[in-house]
Amino acid sequence: MDDALDGLAEQDGWQVEGFAARVHYRGADDYYSIEYYDPSECVLYWKVKGDGETAVPVGRGTVPTPLRERVRQDLADAGLDPAIEDRPL
Repeated sequence: MDDALDGLAEQDGWQVEGFAARVHYRGADDYYSIEYYDPSECVLYWKVKGDGETAVPVGRGTVPTPLRERVRQDLADAGLDPAIEDRPL
């Protein structure tokens, strides 16, 4: 496993699989799945529907600011540049 993924695996709730890491958070009244992809060093946000089975990708502008701040803090705590969170795809 890569150092970046090792660092994320140590953060609360993050799970690593292959070249990616994922965490689930609740923001306001919505549920999100956040994914970090190591090869491209990017973060994707998915909004999870009420059934817990369906997720759709969403733009960062629709994600609550406190949740985005939490993701940036997790990245920093893992030894990654928190600016990755805002990197365009």
